[in-house]
Amino acid sequence: MSLRKQATAGLVWTFAQQFSNQIIAFVVSIILARILLPEQFGLIGMVSVFIAVGNTLMDAGLTQSLIRDKDADQEDLSTVFYFNLAASAVIYLIIFFSAPLIAGFYEEPSLTKIVRVLCVTFVISAFGAIQSTRLTKVMNFKTQTLISVPSTVVSGIVGVSMAYSGFGVWSLVWSRVSASLMRTAQLWVYSKWTPSLQFNIPKFKDHFNFGYKLTLSSLLDTIFSNIYIIVIGKYFAASQVGFYVKSQSLKNLPVNNISSALNKVTYPLFAQIQEDDVRLKRVYKQIMQMVVFIIAPILIFAAVLAEPTFRLLLTEKWLPAVPYFQILCVTGILYPLNSYNLNVLKVKGRSDLFLKLEIIKKVLIIIGILIAIQFGIYALLYTQAILSIIAFYINSYNTGNFINYSSWEQTKDIFPIIIIGLCSGAIIYFTDLFLVQQEWLDIFRILFGGVLGLLVYFLISFILKKDVVMFFKKIILKK
Repeated sequence: MSLRKQATAGLVWTFAQQFSNQIIAFVVSIILARILLPEQFGLIGMVSVFIAVGNTLMDAGLTQSLIRDKDADQEDLSTVFYFNLAASAVIYLIIFFSAPLIAGFYEEPSLTKIVRVLCVTFVISAFGAIQSTRLTKVMNFKTQTLISVPSTVVSGIVGVSMAYSGFGVWSLVWSRVSASLMRTAQLWVYSKWTPSLQFNIPKFKDHFNFGYKLTLSSLLDTIFSNIYIIVIGKYFAASQVGFYVKSQSLKNLPVNNISSALNKVTYPLFAQIQEDDVRLKRVYKQIMQMVVFIIAPILIFAAVLAEPTFRLLLTEKWLPAVPYFQILCVTGILYPLNSYNLNVLKVKGRSDLFLKLEIIKKVLIIIGILIAIQFGIYALLYTQAILSIIAFYINSYNTGNFINYSSWEQTKDIFPIIIIGLCSGAIIYFTDLFLVQQEWLDIFRILFGGVLGLLVYFLISFILKKDVVMFFKKIILKK
């Protein structure tokens, strides 16, 4: 299969996996949000950072090294498997005994038991990490889709049934645990790979030397991706954490789908053409434009129609989350670019530069939070939006140096698309003001505004940026 066909097939199946999962997860989250209270979601949000940190430390970047290594064999895979397993057990024990300290930090005694149960998920995930890596390396996203959908369905059934039975926050806990169990069990069945009794120390050192820098970078990114939850959980009420977490999850519905799909495809894709800078630049540019072309209108339209959407789907009790969501949509537009363009550094073997850039961005986040916390939660959110823009320029400048594609060139290629999205969003906004005066129902405001915005967006895009429209059509529809 040609590289183009591999990439196209990978994108199709990865998007299928992401969207099918997210549609199911979205429906489940809506049902749970209507049953449970914002503060219960806030408690889970407070714990999420520790789960993410555990997953990052458990892997140590070794699976990324396996994908990059074209000569990785059974001995490499088994070595990394046993390391991941041992590391996950050690990290879980540390978190288990630290649970009372975590609960004390947030002043939420109930978190002790929640942390101890929920964090077992990264131990479970360690059993299937190599199986998942092998599927990703050969760009077999079809099998991953067949694995992920049943896992999401089972976890949804567990969560909703427990919520209706009055288990409260524990319905969210066991929903996540069941998803992890289901996914790992299927990976063993579908991947047809089992570890052998091998552990090669020189090979471990080789993978570790590449991976530990990525791990430190990922660890920084994980902590700082959740740092706003940590700060809000420490200085504000659990309900406000819940509003932030729900806004973040709804914003991430399109963002994570696209970002995760592209990261899964672009890293192995870039790895195959890592020595051809001209080709790498061309592919990078095309994918970057496609990402913005998809994500910009979705988030802009969602921000404009946030108030009727939250009231319709989540009920009145979630309306305080609307301004949170609208501000976070700004960060979402550039997030996929901030994550996937750094894949260029990874395939070029510059994990040292990757780490350096992460440190710089995290220092800026600390400074921003220290300044913003004095002015309240909205100042924190606006700071997050501003820093996402700064991060894009830091990443694009360094990535551009490797493929002769400067930050200014990248900005010129995506800025017109964002402007088209903003113009379309403005039309929706003023139309919606009229519909409010006419007392239209929320569902009709959302449908009318969404359809109108898409029509305007595609019409202007076709006239002014026909090349982007045609490339988008070619990537998505060509078989």
